[in-house]
Parts: sequence; C-alpha cells; structure tokens
Amino acid sequence: MTPVRFKKRVVDGVLLLDKPFGMTSNKALQTARWHYHAAKAGHTGVLDPLASGLLPVCLGEATKFSAYLLDADKRYTASVRFGSVSTTGDLEGTLTAVAPPTFSADALRAALVGLLGEQMQQAPMHSALKHEGKALYEYARQGIVVPPKVRQITLHQLNLLAFDGETAEIDVLCSKGTYIRTLAEDLGKLMGCGAHLAGLRRTATAGFLLADALTLETLEATPPEARDALLLPPDILVAHLPEVTLTDAEVDAICHGQAVHSEQKNAIIDRCRLYAVDKRFIGLGAVRADGLLWPDRLLASAAIS
Repeated sequence: MTPVRFKKRVVDGVLLLDKPFGMTSNKALQTARWHYHAAKAGHTGVLDPLASGLLPVCLGEATKFSAYLLDADKRYTASVRFGSVSTTGDLEGTLTAVAPPTFSADALRAALVGLLGEQMQQAPMHSALKHEGKALYEYARQGIVVPPKVRQITLHQLNLLAFDGETAEIDVLCSKGTYIRTLAEDLGKLMGCGAHLAGLRRTATAGFLLADALTLETLEATPPEARDALLLPPDILVAHLPEVTLTDAEVDAICHGQAVHSEQKNAIIDRCRLYAVDKRFIGLGAVRADGLLWPDRLLASAAIS
C-alpha cells in the first residue's frame, strides 16, 4: 500500500509521546510527524520495539536542541524474570531454564544496592551499537563473534517495587547508554538462577514525565487544528541553561553572526539561552575566550520580529 503523501508545513515544538509496545521508535516518530505534516522531525533516544513509554519527539526547530535530551539520565520500570536466560536478554530471544529462584525480596534489595554507582557495562550482542559500520545484532544473527563493546555507565537508583518470587518490578534511574537487558542478566548471575528482561517502560527523562505524555491514539483523535497546542516550545529542551536577554540591536548582530558584549557574561558558563526583549527565543549563545557572547545555534526565524 502506497503511503498517503502530505503537504509539509513548518511546525516547531516537542511532543511527549507514549510509545506503544511492539512499535519501533522510528515508526512512532514518523506517525507523529505525519499527524503534524511536519517538514522535519527527530526523536531523542531510541526505545526498543519491546519497550514502551516516554519518547520525546522534536519537530522543526526543536531538532536543533535534541542532543541535550540524548545526554540526559533516564528512568525506567523494568520487569525482570528470574529462573531463565534469553539469547537476546529479553523476550525476543530463545529462553533456557536455569534454576528456580529461591531468594527473598530482602536478598534482592541487597543485590540491587551492590550494583549502584559508576561501572563498565558490556553491551548485548543483540543491540544497535556499531562495529565496523554494522550493527552488533547483524553479526549476532549470523553467528559471527566480534569484540565486546564496553562503556561506562552509572546506575543512580535501583528500587524494588514488587517481587512475587519469580518476577521483580524495579525502578531504575540510570545514565545514558545503559542497557537494562544487561542489568537484568547481571542480577540473574548475582542471584544464581539466571534472569532476563520481561518488560520495560521508560517513565522519565531530562525532567519530562510519562504522566504528561500522549498516546498515538489520543493524538489521532485530537482535531488537526488543536494538535499544535499539544506541543511544548523548543526552548524547553534547554531550560537548564542560563538565560540572557538581548536588545534589538544585539539580536540583529547575533543573527548576522557577530559577537556582542553582555553584562551577564561573567555569570555564564559555556552555553546560554538567548531571548529578545519581547521574550522570543532566539537560540543558544556561548561566551568564548575573548569574553564576547557569540551565536552558537540559532532558530531560523530568530531575525523575524
């Protein structure tokens, strides 16, 4: 079936989407983009098809600042099932029984405490990380062994929410790049019975909460003329940066690639948000070694009053 083409339009903002189970992040992104007829769109961190939850979608000018969400910590609710392991670390792979779990909830809590902090984590072979230009899962499907990919991550919080003797619900606050499948496998090894990830739902990232996200069904049911009101402004992605207000003359200079003097520059570290006197968001600026405020990443509409 040939997809219906739409006339692209300029629309800027951030949509907090509740990605459904079984859908790729790219499919969710493209579906949201289609509903907005947006000329440009991008998401801020991939969720596996078997994971659901918070997926911030950037439209238009908001894509210029999406990297700030990619670097942010993430929060998940993970369902870890003990007693068997998976070839992929989750329900997508072949399961093999190891041993029935016999430990208590208190023993599991103690194991979680022991996993906290900075550490080196090995990425699962069934992942999208690249080796010589190809995703690791491509090698895994062909039975080809490649050097393991290891990177530093931080597990900030691991809270046991529920445990029925076989499956644990765990609240996880972690740094970017953390594989929850690997965490589940590590827990299984610690408890001596094996484990795999049976479910995963992202609940928060960069201050955004799943409770504020919309489903695709809700988006589709919203009249087209009312959908723009569901978007957050692009500068919400950089709200943690210091703010500088520019005069009209300074806005004109910045928009022409020129540096300006800033009375606030001494309080600025690296980047800052730039606004006109009428509160329009201009983009980002940065104070360089010369002590001047230079344009860093500006909105295309910045010079339009």
